[in-house]
Amino acid sequence: MKMKHFAVIGAGAGGLCVAKNLLARGLDVTIFEAGSTVGGLWVYENDSGLSPIYRSLHINSEARVSSFIDFQFPPGTSLYPDHREMHRYFQNYAAHFNVIDTIKFMSKVKSITPKGDQWQLETETGETFFFDGVVVATGHQSVPRHASEIELFSGDYIHAHAYRTPEPFAGKRVLVIGPGNSGVDIAADICTQTEQTDLSARSPVLIMPRLMFGIPNSRVLGALEKPWLPWWIKIKIRTWLTRVFHGRMEQWGFKTPTTRTHPISHPTLISHIAWKRIKVRPGIHSIKGKTVTYDDGLSEDYDAIIGATGYVTHLPFLDATQSPMQGHKFRLYNRVVHPDLPGLFFIGFFDVTGGSNIRMMDDQAEYIAAIASGGVTLPRPEEMDKAIAEDFAWYAALFPDTPRYANELDPVRYRQIISRDYERCGVSRIVYPAPGYTLHDEVTP
Repeated sequence: MKMKHFAVIGAGAGGLCVAKNLLARGLDVTIFEAGSTVGGLWVYENDSGLSPIYRSLHINSEARVSSFIDFQFPPGTSLYPDHREMHRYFQNYAAHFNVIDTIKFMSKVKSITPKGDQWQLETETGETFFFDGVVVATGHQSVPRHASEIELFSGDYIHAHAYRTPEPFAGKRVLVIGPGNSGVDIAADICTQTEQTDLSARSPVLIMPRLMFGIPNSRVLGALEKPWLPWWIKIKIRTWLTRVFHGRMEQWGFKTPTTRTHPISHPTLISHIAWKRIKVRPGIHSIKGKTVTYDDGLSEDYDAIIGATGYVTHLPFLDATQSPMQGHKFRLYNRVVHPDLPGLFFIGFFDVTGGSNIRMMDDQAEYIAAIASGGVTLPRPEEMDKAIAEDFAWYAALFPDTPRYANELDPVRYRQIISRDYERCGVSRIVYPAPGYTLHDEVTP
C-alpha cells in the first residue's frame, strides 16, 4: 500500500506536534513554514512577520504542565519560561523527533485546492505539490483586531501585535485597551517608563496572582477545583483565592466576574496599580483627536494608544467555500475536522480554559494522526454537524457571547469527547505520560 503523504502548514507548536504524531503512525510529512526557523509565534522578531512576541514575554502557565507530554523542558528552565527558552525548546523538540528534516523553510502557502481524493498545494514561489491530506497549523494570533473608535485617534497607535519594547513610550501618556494577558503584560512593562499609563477594562476580569502560597496558582487550583465540581463553585473558589491575595477587583478599578470567564494572572500588575503607576479605566465611550472619553463620563488626553484588542482568524490560502469560519467560531468536528472536506484538518485553533494550549495540542495531534492513518473513522457529515451544534450550545451557555470567548476549550470535557471516538473504533491511544502529569478524566480503550 502506498504511504500517505500529508502537508502541515506552519512549524509552530501545533505543526511540529502533529508532524511528530503523523510520523509515529507511519505517514509521510512535509511541513511548509513561512519563516526560517521553528517555533512560530514564540520566536521574537520572527522573519515570518507573524509573531506577536515582545521582549519581556514569559508564558502564563508553569513549565512542567506546559510542555508536550513526551518531551519535558530541560533542567534549569524557568518556572515560567520566556520566549527564548520556548524557542530553544521547540528547536530541540523538532530535532529530537526528526521533524526538522521534513520542513521546507521560507515556503509560504498560497493556496490549497481539493483535486479528486488529493489536495493540491501551491506556494507563493510557484511550487506545486499534491498530498493525501493537509493539516492547518498557522495559529489564530497573527492578524490584529482593532477597536472601532481607534480611527478617530490622532496620536500614535499600535496594536499589541506590533509591541516589542517599552522604550519608545518613555515620557508619554499611554492608554492600553484591553485587560487580557497581553494588555496587562504591556501595561506593566511600560508603566515605569511612561509619564502615565492607563488600562481600559470594559468587561469584568479576575486578575489572579501568578504564585499562591509560594507555588504556581495552577497547582493550588488543581488541588481545589476537582473535575466533578460545578463551575459556579469553581468561580467562587477562584474569586475567594484572588481576594485573599489581591482583595476585591473593584478596589483596583475592575469589575469582578459573576459568570465563567477566562482568568488572567500577573505577578506585578496589582502592585503597579497600588503604586499609582497604572490607573484602571472603564470602557471607552468615544475618541476624538487625542482625547478619550470613558463610559463614566471622564476624559483624558493621550500621546499613544496600544490596542490589546485580540485577533481575527486569517486563512488566506483557503477560499470562502473551504473556510471553516462561522462568525468568530470554527465549524469543525471535535475542533479539528472539516465536515465537508475530507482530509482537511486544523490544530491549535482554540483558547484552553485553564491549563496549557501546548499540552492540548498533544491531544489534537494524536487524534488527527489516528484519523489520518485510518485507525479512527469519522461519523457521517450530518452527525459531525450535529456534534458541532451541540458543542456551540454547550459553550454558549457558559461563556459571554464575545469574540474573546468564541473558541474556548474545556480540557476535561474535550478529552472525554475525543476518547469516545477511540472507544467507538476500538483504537488504543499512543500516550507518553510525562513526570508530574496526570491523564485525568481520559478514557484509554
